[in-house]
Amino acid sequence: MEQQKLPEFISALQKTEAFDHPVENVTLIQTHISYVLVAGEYVYKFKKPVDFGFLDFTTLDKRAHFCRQELTLNRRLCPDIYLDLVTVTSENDAFRLNGGGSIHEYGIKMKRLPEERMMGRMIRNEQLKYHHLDAIVDTLVPFYNKADSSETVRSFGKAESVGINVLENFDQTAPFAGGDALTHDQFEVISSYAKKVLKNTTRFDRRVTDRRIRDCHGDLYSANICLDAPVHIFDCIEFNERFRFSDVAADVAFLAMDLDYHGLEEYSDYFLTTFKEASKDPDLWEHTGFYKCYRAYVRGKIGLFTAADPAVDKQTAKICTEQAKKYFTLAERYAREES
Repeated sequence: MEQQKLPEFISALQKTEAFDHPVENVTLIQTHISYVLVAGEYVYKFKKPVDFGFLDFTTLDKRAHFCRQELTLNRRLCPDIYLDLVTVTSENDAFRLNGGGSIHEYGIKMKRLPEERMMGRMIRNEQLKYHHLDAIVDTLVPFYNKADSSETVRSFGKAESVGINVLENFDQTAPFAGGDALTHDQFEVISSYAKKVLKNTTRFDRRVTDRRIRDCHGDLYSANICLDAPVHIFDCIEFNERFRFSDVAADVAFLAMDLDYHGLEEYSDYFLTTFKEASKDPDLWEHTGFYKCYRAYVRGKIGLFTAADPAVDKQTAKICTEQAKKYFTLAERYAREES
């Protein structure tokens, strides 16, 4: 597949003179839905004009709306990091940040966090300690206690609502089954297990009654955690409420799965046990296996989507495919262990 050219405004913003603050170099990071520019002490994030069904950024107005949502929601945990809405303007065939002329694009400006304290890097450098997980729990428990648990939010904990999130993954990845990352057998094992669990509506109803369904983070894993002081948990889901309105068990299961993915099963168990005690949630373990499987499958799906993006270079596509394969293998393991 031929690599797609970057948007002109992204190419323009890769030049250091595009910014009104000191910048020695600009680094571009891509996901399946975003362009992220790391520039000096700040980070600028722009949404790709994509429509995956579960998100729709295809118009400028929609991207502006979700940029504002991203600022508001992430300030719940990171009020000092999410700074402002920015515009990319076009005048005399030149793109500028917050300049004159017509608005070409919207984005958000964030304070750059210390890379050496990013949880993913600390895991790779074997620097993660149990006290880091304690700090994460200490941050999360009051966050969830304060989070919205209205009737509307709680309705998303019903088996039918959870099923919409879980089952759409299989619809979206069916064309990839039998490829380099996802085998037909894995697809069948994981999807059959998920459908079986979703039939037990009582287990989901009990969590709704116990008010364990909250307006959560939605994307809680090491790539979105900085272990500085205080801990920063950033980049929550802003583009679709049904991914954020969920069982708290689904949120914390994501981080537990991520620790498993990195071969840190003891840390994963410690995190869940510590959170269970701190949050006074005696039934937590009963639900985390299912949600870990779901989260691993979602990460595999995202890897497939990113690898298939024509704007992504071949090396990145290869890495994403390899990561997706590992996630699907982990999801299969959970499904077999829980069946």
